[in-house]
Amino acid sequence: MRMHADEIDTDPELVRRLLAAQFPQWADLAIERVDSAGTDNAMYRLGPSLAVRLPRLPRAEDNVHREQRWLPFLASQLPVAVPEPVGRGVPGEGFPLPWTVCRWLPGVNPVTGSEALALDLADFIRALRKIDPADGPRQGRGVPLGSPGRDSATREAISQLHDDIDTSRALALWERAIRLPSTRGVFWSHGDLSPGNVLVRDGRLAAVIDFGGVGVGDPTVDLVVAWNLLPAAARSAFRAALDVDDDTWERGQAWAMSIALIQLPYYRDTNPALVALSRHVLAEVLA
Repeated sequence: MRMHADEIDTDPELVRRLLAAQFPQWADLAIERVDSAGTDNAMYRLGPSLAVRLPRLPRAEDNVHREQRWLPFLASQLPVAVPEPVGRGVPGEGFPLPWTVCRWLPGVNPVTGSEALALDLADFIRALRKIDPADGPRQGRGVPLGSPGRDSATREAISQLHDDIDTSRALALWERAIRLPSTRGVFWSHGDLSPGNVLVRDGRLAAVIDFGGVGVGDPTVDLVVAWNLLPAAARSAFRAALDVDDDTWERGQAWAMSIALIQLPYYRDTNPALVALSRHVLAEVLA
C-alpha cells in the first residue's frame, strides 16, 4: 500500500533492470523485498550479503547522498556496524532517483529492550557525539522544539487526535517543553533511532541502520529511543549512562511525543506497524 501521494512504485523486476544496466555483476542474484515499516525507502535483499535501497519519494533523494557521503566517515568511529555503501546507482530504467547497493547487516529488530541494550545504545550515542562535527550536514531534527515547522506540525497533529489521546495533556507537555533551554553546541546525531533502525543479536546491539537523516545540530532527538524501544525499567540506566539533565530528558521525551503525534494521523490507514509504535510511545509519554 502506498504511504505517500508522490510515492514511486518499485518491485523486484525494476531492481533487476537497474542492476543489469548499472551493476551487471549482481544482476543474477536473488532479489527479495524486505518487509519493513520504513517510510522513505524500499529495501530489497540482494543475494546473501547485499541490499538495495530505493527512495520511495523525491524528497528522500538527499538521504541517498547523505549516506553515500558520510557513512564511510562515521563507520570507523562507531562501536557497532552501520551500512556500508558498495554501489552508487543513478536514475534509469524509469526510476527517477539515485539509489544504493550496500552490505546486508545480520540481526533482527527488537520488540523491546533490556538494560544491556540500553547501555549499548548509550555507547552508540556517546560515540556519535564525540565525532568532530565540522563540515557535517545539518540534521533536520537537530533544531529547537519550538522551531516554526516542528511546533506547527505538532500542534496540528494534536488537533487531529481528540479521539485517540488526552490532547490537553499532550499540549501542556509540549508547551512546557518548548520553553526549556536548548543544548549548547552542535553534535552528530542519527535522527531516527527507532526499533526499525536497530538490529540486535542475542539481545545486544549489533548494528544501527538508516542514516538518511544523520547530521549535526542539537542531538536531543536521539533520546527518543528511550520511549519508542526501551521499557521504563531500562530508561534509568540509559539516562545515567548519558548523564542527561532534567531539561534535556524532558526535551527528549517531547521529541518522542512529537514524532509519534505527527506519524499517527498521517500513517493511520497505510502503515499499521508505525501506527502501533506511535500509540505505544504516546501511551508511555502521557502516562
